[in-house]
Amino acid sequence: MKKLCILLTALTLVAVCAWAKEKTNTGTVISETSVPCGSQKAKHHSTKDLLCQEYVIRTNSTEYHVRQAQQYHAELVPVNTQIEFKLDKDKMKFKVDGKQHELIVVSEAVVGSQP
Repeated sequence: MKKLCILLTALTLVAVCAWAKEKTNTGTVISETSVPCGSQKAKHHSTKDLLCQEYVIRTNSTEYHVRQAQQYHAELVPVNTQIEFKLDKDKMKFKVDGKQHELIVVSEAVVGSQP
């Protein structure tokens, strides 16, 4: 009987962990800005600043600031777009118009909190 209880408890924990990992969240892109994300050598030994897009995505309880890992020519995500996303460690993954986006989570805050 004791072994059965331990086995059922272990199976329940595994199921809860698997469900939590696969959970998708919904949010809205509320703003987009360009932020510096490095530099590149240009002609005549000068450097050129590179810009990456940073988005603010708001859910019912949390506001995420996410940005590109590096500059690349990706499609911009329109403001006020509803998205379903998954969090995987420090990355946010979602699709918009059939295009996959993977951005780095820079910060997160509780909605309505004061800095």
